[in-house]
Amino acid sequence: MYSLFLERTKQVCLDWSQSHKDLMMMMIQEMKKCLPEDKRSSSKPSTISALNYALQCVQQVQANKEFFQALNDRRVFQTDMMTYSIEELVTVASEHTPKNSDTFVAVFSLLSGRIVHISKQAASILNCKKKVLDSSRFVELLAPQDVSVFYTHTDQSHLPLWNVENQTASLYEYAQVKSFFCRIRGGKDQEQETHCYPFRITPYLVHVCTSVHIDAESCCLALAEKIHSGYEAPRIPMEKRIFTTTHTPGCVFLEIDDRAVPLLGYLPQDLIGTSMLMYLHPEDRPLMIAVHRKILKFAGQSPFEHLPIRFCTQNGDYVILDTSWSSFVNPWSRKVVFIIGRHKVRTSPLNEDVFAARNKETSSVEKEIRELQGQIYKLLLQPVHSSISSGYDSLGSSGSYEHYISIASSSDSNGNCAEETQEPITLQQVCADVNRIKNLGQQLYIASRSKPQNGNEQAMSSEINMLLFSNCE
Repeated sequence: MYSLFLERTKQVCLDWSQSHKDLMMMMIQEMKKCLPEDKRSSSKPSTISALNYALQCVQQVQANKEFFQALNDRRVFQTDMMTYSIEELVTVASEHTPKNSDTFVAVFSLLSGRIVHISKQAASILNCKKKVLDSSRFVELLAPQDVSVFYTHTDQSHLPLWNVENQTASLYEYAQVKSFFCRIRGGKDQEQETHCYPFRITPYLVHVCTSVHIDAESCCLALAEKIHSGYEAPRIPMEKRIFTTTHTPGCVFLEIDDRAVPLLGYLPQDLIGTSMLMYLHPEDRPLMIAVHRKILKFAGQSPFEHLPIRFCTQNGDYVILDTSWSSFVNPWSRKVVFIIGRHKVRTSPLNEDVFAARNKETSSVEKEIRELQGQIYKLLLQPVHSSISSGYDSLGSSGSYEHYISIASSSDSNGNCAEETQEPITLQQVCADVNRIKNLGQQLYIASRSKPQNGNEQAMSSEINMLLFSNCE
């Protein structure tokens, strides 16, 4: 009976396996028929090609499902967003642009990039015709080197929502956090040359309905403010011509203060990732070795002042900067991670328009710069032996990088260096002090066992405390 049952089960499995195999072969034949011509390696498609194409189709369907699910979730999340008409955008633009004659509002689609609305005064600011702006995509107006920066800052997922009721109160705060710099191309001058003008752009997310019969689309509302040289009217006061920079031990710029733009003529993306030595006067470049030696000596301590340096502006002229320096030390490796510089303009450039085209090319002497960079980098590879707190302790309780930058760039900082700071003690001194403490401890223990007078016990205890206190200093 049992053997008969096994026989029937085996037969059923064989039949199922054969039918399953036939079904698979039939499906593969159907897949081969659906295989596009460009996917076929020969006139007769192979089974592997058909299976690979089927797998790609499945993956594509899954990707599309995830995309539309995410898009649907975002639409549900933004159902409470206000939708604006073109007339309402015109009103918004008129409310913000009169405050600054060098500011215009541009609204462009995040899907097509085409300009939906742009302020009337944009034509006069950019020195071009209004119809040229209306028929352009906003990205086409940008200088090529700034396109990537523009796309990075106008990603829809990162844009803050535009709210007319609350915007006037928080416009300054948003500008500080979300704004970026780009050059926008204008019309041609009398010499038929096209000029690019620097702007601070603050983007926001809005929903715009251009027609009754068309659904609202996601757009970017950009407040564009033209940047003028800080040395031309209205001039930046002398006491406010201050900016900060951050660079690596290899002298490569990590961060540039926004305040540097009207003072140097460079946008942050022009300097970040480049060597700071390229912009120094050739005679001042060797000074940076002495600066970084002092940075290593006083790493993690209060900022210190150093000799003025000459820095080349965008137009090729030099400004003289009074500088103070500080650094951040990794508390585990005890090495300098980055250096912060606070710079105050002492002397203006000869040509006060720092955004003007450069008349002459400055000689960079790349070999000299690379050698100097190598010397400074090798110098800062040394661990810091100072007993002063460093790393996160020197940044405050929060341990934030921004807090440290704000301390270094504070206008209240006098920048004086603690020259009287003691030199780091040697290993021999440490060993000698440890042995001395050990001997005194043993004497104190022996004396306590023999019950000495309180005067002798207190004398030895005070001697240990004095030694410990002198080491802590």
